[in-house]
Amino acid sequence: MRTELSLPLPALWSFLLVLARVGGAIVFVPLPGIRSGAEPARVVLALGLAAALYPLWPPAPTAYPGPGLLVAWVAAEAAFGITVGVAVAFLTESLLVACQIVGLQAGYSYASTIDPSTEADSNVLLVFAQLMAGLLFFAFGLDREIIRVFAASLAVFPPGGYAAKLSSAASILGLGAGMFSTGLRLAMPLVALLAVVDISLALLGRIHAQLQLLMLAFPVKMLAGLALLAALAVLFPPLYRAAAGRTLRALIGLLAAAP
Repeated sequence: MRTELSLPLPALWSFLLVLARVGGAIVFVPLPGIRSGAEPARVVLALGLAAALYPLWPPAPTAYPGPGLLVAWVAAEAAFGITVGVAVAFLTESLLVACQIVGLQAGYSYASTIDPSTEADSNVLLVFAQLMAGLLFFAFGLDREIIRVFAASLAVFPPGGYAAKLSSAASILGLGAGMFSTGLRLAMPLVALLAVVDISLALLGRIHAQLQLLMLAFPVKMLAGLALLAALAVLFPPLYRAAAGRTLRALIGLLAAAP
């Protein structure tokens, strides 16, 4: 006995459009190791998320869209996914901004290693921030919240119905500004400590002209930076959670702004 499975054409269009929406976010969502993972694994992840949202797939407006209309639908869906992905990526970038500032001042930029996410040369603090941001992303359940946002968006925005508005663009730009403010808030105590170390070493150089400041400055600044970074590490999760709350509120506002 042979069983044949059939998929209605509107359901196929709905699947492709949901896949475009989810795939646009996966490009930017900072999942640990997703950049260095195999291409088939990322494709399977996007397909799995799109299939998991099957009960919420809205029907396509028409079963026989023209090529131009289909391209417009896919572009709209990908734009929504990219918007969500960029908003979430700002969370990771806030920690990277802080570690970039500290690494430059403390001298860690002179030593580099391979970033597992980008496979590029980065200083050790950037790799540490990348891994910590990935752990906090899953520890706070942001992966589940993002899936909930996509599930709610399918009811708010029909396939191909998303259109970027000025209010939503302003909220995403506000998250970008918050990325820099959060990074500076994390880096300022370390920068202030390193400035005090530089002033102290300068005074020592004036007192003892034969002192080898270049040989002394590197270990002192690195050890001082590591000590204060360890003391301030407890502040990273609350600040990350606050930034994550702003991101989720911006995404919920994005859905609330739907016509």
